Amino acid sequence: MYMFENKITVEDRRLLEEYLNGYSYRTSGLCFTSLYMWREINQFSWRMFGDYLCIAAADNLEPEMGMSFMFPPLTRTGCYEPAKLRETVLAAKDYFASKGEEFVMMLVPFHMIEVFERAMPGEFTFEADRPNFDYVYDKTELIELKGKKFHGKKNHLNYFLNHYEYEYAELTEDRAGEAMAFIRAFNERKNLQDAHERELLEMEEHAMKDVFLNLNEVGYITGVILIDGKIQALSIGGRLGKKTVTVHVEKANTEFRGLYQAINNEYCRHLPDNISLVNREEDMGIAGLRKAKLSYQPVKLIEKNIIRLK
Repeated sequence: MYMFENKITVEDRRLLEEYLNGYSYRTSGLCFTSLYMWREINQFSWRMFGDYLCIAAADNLEPEMGMSFMFPPLTRTGCYEPAKLRETVLAAKDYFASKGEEFVMMLVPFHMIEVFERAMPGEFTFEADRPNFDYVYDKTELIELKGKKFHGKKNHLNYFLNHYEYEYAELTEDRAGEAMAFIRAFNERKNLQDAHERELLEMEEHAMKDVFLNLNEVGYITGVILIDGKIQALSIGGRLGKKTVTVHVEKANTEFRGLYQAINNEYCRHLPDNISLVNREEDMGIAGLRKAKLSYQPVKLIEKNIIRLK
Protein backbone atom coordinates (compact mmCIF):
# COMPACT_ATOMS: atom_id res chain seq x y z
CA MET A 1 0.00 0.00 0.00
CA TYR A 2 1.26 3.47 -0.89
CA MET A 3 0.84 5.38 2.36
CA PHE A 4 1.21 8.91 0.97
CA GLU A 5 -0.13 10.51 -2.21
CA ASN A 6 3.17 11.25 -3.99
CA LYS A 7 5.15 8.42 -5.55
CA ILE A 8 8.89 8.55 -6.37
CA THR A 9 9.38 9.86 -9.92
CA VAL A 10 12.27 11.20 -11.99
CA GLU A 11 10.47 14.55 -12.08
CA ASP A 12 10.71 14.78 -8.27
CA ARG A 13 14.45 14.10 -8.17
CA ARG A 14 15.55 17.71 -7.69
CA LEU A 15 13.10 18.38 -4.85
CA LEU A 16 13.76 15.10 -3.06
CA GLU A 17 17.53 15.52 -3.29
CA GLU A 18 17.28 18.93 -1.61
CA TYR A 19 15.97 17.09 1.46
CA LEU A 20 18.02 13.90 1.08
CA ASN A 21 21.18 16.04 0.95
CA GLY A 22 20.00 18.55 3.54
CA TYR A 23 21.49 16.56 6.43
CA SER A 24 24.22 13.93 6.82
CA TYR A 25 22.01 10.83 7.06
CA ARG A 26 24.78 8.45 5.85
CA THR A 27 22.35 5.55 5.33
CA SER A 28 22.14 3.75 2.01
CA GLY A 29 18.37 3.97 1.71
CA LEU A 30 18.30 7.76 1.93
CA CYS A 31 19.63 8.58 -1.52
CA PHE A 32 17.54 9.14 -4.63
CA THR A 33 19.14 6.34 -6.66
CA SER A 34 18.11 3.78 -4.03
CA LEU A 35 14.60 5.18 -3.58
CA TYR A 36 14.02 5.17 -7.32
CA MET A 37 15.39 1.66 -7.86
CA TRP A 38 13.21 0.04 -5.19
CA ARG A 39 10.25 2.45 -5.35
CA GLU A 40 7.74 -0.17 -6.55
CA ILE A 41 9.00 -3.12 -4.50
CA ASN A 42 8.80 -1.08 -1.30
CA GLN A 43 5.98 1.21 -2.44
CA PHE A 44 7.82 4.38 -1.50
CA SER A 45 5.69 7.53 -1.27
CA TRP A 46 6.17 10.97 0.21
CA ARG A 47 4.41 14.09 1.51
CA MET A 48 5.17 17.17 3.57
CA PHE A 49 4.24 17.43 7.24
CA GLY A 50 5.10 20.96 8.32
CA ASP A 51 8.71 21.82 7.48
CA TYR A 52 9.83 18.23 6.91
CA LEU A 53 9.51 15.83 4.02
CA CYS A 54 8.39 12.36 5.05
CA ILE A 55 8.86 9.15 3.07
CA ALA A 56 6.78 6.06 3.82
CA ALA A 57 7.27 2.49 2.66
CA ALA A 58 5.86 -1.00 2.89
CA ASP A 59 8.33 -3.66 4.06
CA ASN A 60 7.93 -6.11 1.18
CA LEU A 61 11.32 -7.81 1.52
CA GLU A 62 10.35 -10.04 4.44
CA PRO A 63 8.24 -13.22 4.25
CA GLU A 64 5.56 -11.45 6.30
CA MET A 65 5.20 -8.62 3.82
CA GLY A 66 3.28 -5.38 3.91
CA MET A 67 4.04 -3.62 7.22
CA SER A 68 4.12 0.12 6.65
CA PHE A 69 6.77 2.36 8.17
CA MET A 70 8.29 5.80 7.76
CA PHE A 71 11.86 6.95 7.33
CA PRO A 72 13.01 9.74 9.68
CA PRO A 73 11.55 13.09 8.56
CA LEU A 74 13.95 14.88 6.20
CA THR A 75 15.13 18.44 6.66
CA ARG A 76 16.09 20.87 3.92
CA THR A 77 18.15 23.18 6.16
CA GLY A 78 20.71 20.89 7.77
CA CYS A 79 19.14 21.15 11.22
CA TYR A 80 16.05 20.11 13.17
CA GLU A 81 13.95 22.42 15.35
CA PRO A 82 12.62 20.32 18.27
CA ALA A 83 9.15 21.90 18.38
CA LYS A 84 8.62 21.60 14.64
CA LEU A 85 9.92 18.03 14.54
CA ARG A 86 7.49 17.12 17.34
CA GLU A 87 4.61 18.59 15.30
CA THR A 88 5.68 16.56 12.26
CA VAL A 89 5.98 13.30 14.17
CA LEU A 90 2.56 13.70 15.78
CA ALA A 91 0.95 14.69 12.47
CA ALA A 92 2.47 11.63 10.79
CA LYS A 93 1.29 9.42 13.66
CA ASP A 94 -2.27 10.70 13.24
CA TYR A 95 -2.07 10.15 9.50
CA PHE A 96 -0.93 6.53 9.97
CA ALA A 97 -3.76 6.00 12.46
CA SER A 98 -6.27 7.33 9.92
CA LYS A 99 -5.10 4.55 7.59
CA GLY A 100 -5.41 1.92 10.30
CA GLU A 101 -1.61 1.53 10.57
CA GLU A 102 0.72 1.52 13.56
CA PHE A 103 3.17 4.42 13.41
CA VAL A 104 6.78 3.24 13.34
CA MET A 105 9.95 4.82 12.01
CA MET A 106 12.62 2.50 10.63
CA LEU A 107 16.14 2.82 9.20
CA VAL A 108 16.82 5.74 11.52
CA PRO A 109 20.59 6.32 11.83
CA PHE A 110 22.01 6.07 15.34
CA HIS A 111 23.35 9.63 15.25
CA MET A 112 19.79 10.93 14.90
CA ILE A 113 18.58 9.46 18.20
CA GLU A 114 19.56 12.62 20.07
CA VAL A 115 17.58 14.68 17.52
CA PHE A 116 14.40 12.80 18.42
CA GLU A 117 15.17 12.82 22.12
CA ARG A 118 15.47 16.61 22.08
CA ALA A 119 12.15 16.91 20.27
CA MET A 120 10.22 14.42 22.43
CA PRO A 121 12.31 13.47 25.49
CA GLY A 122 11.39 10.11 26.95
CA GLU A 123 8.54 9.50 24.50
CA PHE A 124 10.28 7.02 22.16
CA THR A 125 11.62 3.48 22.35
CA PHE A 126 14.74 2.75 20.29
CA GLU A 127 15.60 -0.72 18.98
CA ALA A 128 18.84 -1.46 17.14
CA ASP A 129 18.06 -3.03 13.75
CA ARG A 130 21.22 -5.10 13.15
CA PRO A 131 20.13 -6.74 9.85
CA ASN A 132 19.88 -3.24 8.35
CA PHE A 133 23.24 -1.85 9.51
CA ASP A 134 25.19 -0.50 6.52
CA TYR A 135 28.74 -1.67 5.82
CA VAL A 136 31.14 1.15 4.90
CA TYR A 137 34.58 0.60 3.38
CA ASP A 138 37.63 2.68 2.56
CA LYS A 139 37.84 3.02 -1.23
CA THR A 140 41.64 2.88 -1.29
CA GLU A 141 41.67 -0.36 0.72
CA LEU A 142 39.23 -1.96 -1.71
CA ILE A 143 41.46 -0.96 -4.61
CA GLU A 144 44.83 -1.95 -3.16
CA LEU A 145 43.78 -5.02 -1.11
CA LYS A 146 46.99 -4.74 0.94
CA GLY A 147 47.95 -6.88 3.88
CA LYS A 148 47.08 -10.22 5.39
CA LYS A 149 43.44 -9.31 5.97
CA PHE A 150 42.87 -9.10 2.20
CA HIS A 151 45.09 -12.06 1.26
CA GLY A 152 42.22 -14.27 0.06
CA LYS A 153 40.57 -11.49 -1.95
CA LYS A 154 43.89 -10.62 -3.59
CA ASN A 155 44.47 -14.24 -4.59
CA HIS A 156 41.07 -14.48 -6.29
CA LEU A 157 41.59 -11.15 -8.04
CA ASN A 158 45.06 -12.15 -9.26
CA TYR A 159 43.71 -15.43 -10.59
CA PHE A 160 41.13 -13.55 -12.62
CA LEU A 161 43.67 -11.04 -13.93
CA ASN A 162 46.07 -13.82 -14.94
CA HIS A 163 43.54 -16.07 -16.65
CA TYR A 164 41.03 -13.83 -18.44
CA GLU A 165 41.11 -10.98 -20.90
CA TYR A 166 38.41 -8.44 -20.17
CA GLU A 167 37.26 -4.90 -20.67
CA TYR A 168 35.81 -2.60 -18.01
CA ALA A 169 33.28 -0.03 -19.20
CA GLU A 170 30.49 2.22 -18.00
CA LEU A 171 27.03 0.70 -18.39
CA THR A 172 25.06 2.91 -20.75
CA GLU A 173 21.39 2.89 -21.66
CA ASP A 174 22.07 1.51 -25.14
CA ARG A 175 23.15 -1.72 -23.41
CA ALA A 176 19.88 -1.99 -21.45
CA GLY A 177 18.70 -5.08 -23.31
CA GLU A 178 22.02 -6.86 -22.85
CA ALA A 179 22.16 -5.93 -19.17
CA MET A 180 18.64 -7.26 -18.67
CA ALA A 181 19.56 -10.54 -20.37
CA PHE A 182 22.54 -10.84 -18.00
CA ILE A 183 20.29 -10.31 -14.95
CA ARG A 184 17.82 -12.96 -16.15
CA ALA A 185 20.59 -15.47 -16.81
CA PHE A 186 22.12 -14.74 -13.41
CA ASN A 187 18.81 -15.36 -11.66
CA GLU A 188 18.08 -18.51 -13.64
CA ARG A 189 21.37 -20.04 -12.53
CA LYS A 190 20.24 -19.66 -8.91
CA ASN A 191 17.38 -22.12 -9.51
CA LEU A 192 15.64 -21.06 -6.30
CA GLN A 193 13.07 -23.37 -4.76
CA ASP A 194 11.72 -20.94 -2.14
CA ALA A 195 8.61 -19.15 -3.46
CA HIS A 196 9.30 -15.93 -1.57
CA GLU A 197 12.87 -15.70 -2.86
CA ARG A 198 11.65 -16.32 -6.43
CA GLU A 199 9.08 -13.56 -6.01
CA LEU A 200 11.76 -11.15 -4.81
CA LEU A 201 13.92 -11.96 -7.84
CA GLU A 202 10.97 -11.30 -10.15
CA MET A 203 10.36 -7.95 -8.47
CA GLU A 204 14.07 -7.13 -8.79
CA GLU A 205 14.04 -7.98 -12.51
CA HIS A 206 11.12 -5.60 -13.01
CA ALA A 207 12.95 -2.86 -11.11
CA MET A 208 16.20 -3.34 -13.02
CA LYS A 209 14.53 -3.12 -16.42
CA ASP A 210 13.39 0.41 -15.62
CA VAL A 211 16.73 1.34 -14.04
CA PHE A 212 18.68 0.33 -17.15
CA LEU A 213 16.55 2.69 -19.23
CA ASN A 214 17.00 5.66 -16.87
CA LEU A 215 20.65 5.47 -15.81
CA ASN A 216 21.46 9.08 -16.72
CA GLU A 217 18.24 10.75 -15.57
CA VAL A 218 18.42 9.15 -12.12
CA GLY A 219 22.17 9.63 -11.70
CA TYR A 220 23.50 6.09 -11.33
CA ILE A 221 27.22 5.34 -11.26
CA THR A 222 27.74 2.13 -13.19
CA GLY A 223 30.32 -0.34 -14.40
CA VAL A 224 30.43 -3.63 -16.30
CA ILE A 225 33.08 -6.21 -17.07
CA LEU A 226 32.96 -7.58 -20.60
CA ILE A 227 34.54 -10.91 -21.50
CA ASP A 228 34.59 -11.66 -25.22
CA GLY A 229 32.42 -8.56 -25.60
CA LYS A 230 29.64 -9.92 -23.36
CA ILE A 231 28.53 -8.58 -19.96
CA GLN A 232 29.63 -11.01 -17.26
CA ALA A 233 29.51 -8.67 -14.24
CA LEU A 234 27.92 -5.36 -13.37
CA SER A 235 27.78 -2.88 -10.52
CA ILE A 236 25.29 -0.05 -10.02
CA GLY A 237 25.44 2.59 -7.31
CA GLY A 238 24.73 6.20 -6.53
CA ARG A 239 26.09 9.14 -4.57
CA LEU A 240 25.42 9.30 -0.84
CA GLY A 241 26.52 12.72 0.34
CA LYS A 242 29.75 14.35 -0.82
CA LYS A 243 32.33 11.62 -0.32
CA THR A 244 30.44 8.30 -0.35
CA VAL A 245 29.03 6.04 -3.04
CA THR A 246 26.54 3.33 -2.13
CA VAL A 247 26.50 0.15 -4.18
CA HIS A 248 22.93 -1.00 -4.80
CA VAL A 249 23.50 -3.96 -7.11
CA GLU A 250 26.59 -6.07 -7.78
CA LYS A 251 26.36 -9.29 -9.76
CA ALA A 252 28.96 -11.49 -11.44
CA ASN A 253 29.01 -14.80 -13.29
CA THR A 254 30.57 -17.21 -10.79
CA GLU A 255 31.82 -19.43 -13.63
CA PHE A 256 34.74 -16.99 -13.76
CA ARG A 257 36.83 -17.32 -10.60
CA GLY A 258 37.68 -13.93 -9.11
CA LEU A 259 35.10 -12.01 -11.14
CA TYR A 260 33.31 -10.67 -8.05
CA GLN A 261 36.62 -9.37 -6.73
CA ALA A 262 37.38 -7.89 -10.15
CA ILE A 263 34.10 -5.96 -10.56
CA ASN A 264 34.39 -4.59 -7.02
CA ASN A 265 38.01 -3.56 -7.63
CA GLU A 266 37.42 -1.96 -11.03
CA TYR A 267 34.29 -0.15 -9.89
CA CYS A 268 36.22 1.44 -7.02
CA ARG A 269 39.15 2.34 -9.29
CA HIS A 270 36.84 4.25 -11.62
CA LEU A 271 34.99 6.24 -8.94
CA PRO A 272 35.54 10.02 -8.87
CA ASP A 273 38.61 11.17 -6.92
CA ASN A 274 36.50 12.97 -4.30
CA ILE A 275 34.84 9.68 -3.29
CA SER A 276 36.70 8.10 -0.37
CA LEU A 277 34.08 5.73 1.11
CA VAL A 278 31.98 2.91 -0.34
CA ASN A 279 28.72 1.91 1.36
CA ARG A 280 27.81 -1.65 0.39
CA GLU A 281 24.45 -1.57 2.19
CA GLU A 282 23.05 -4.08 4.69
CA ASP A 283 23.17 -7.86 5.07
CA MET A 284 19.42 -8.28 5.79
CA GLY A 285 20.27 -10.79 8.51
CA ILE A 286 21.45 -13.37 5.97
CA ALA A 287 24.38 -15.25 7.52
CA GLY A 288 26.28 -15.84 4.28
CA LEU A 289 25.88 -12.24 3.20
CA ARG A 290 27.03 -10.96 6.59
CA LYS A 291 30.14 -13.14 6.38
CA ALA A 292 30.90 -11.87 2.88
CA LYS A 293 30.49 -8.21 3.84
CA LEU A 294 32.63 -8.58 6.96
CA SER A 295 35.34 -10.31 4.90
CA TYR A 296 35.95 -7.04 3.04
CA GLN A 297 36.93 -5.39 6.33
CA PRO A 298 34.48 -2.48 6.77
CA VAL A 299 35.92 0.60 8.44
CA LYS A 300 32.58 1.23 10.15
CA LEU A 301 28.98 0.12 10.37
CA ILE A 302 26.17 2.65 10.08
CA GLU A 303 23.80 1.65 12.86
CA LYS A 304 20.08 1.99 12.21
CA ASN A 305 17.18 1.91 14.64
CA ILE A 306 13.49 1.17 14.80
CA ILE A 307 11.68 3.93 16.69
CA ARG A 308 8.22 3.76 18.21
CA LEU A 309 6.25 6.13 20.39
CA LYS A 310 5.66 4.75 23.87
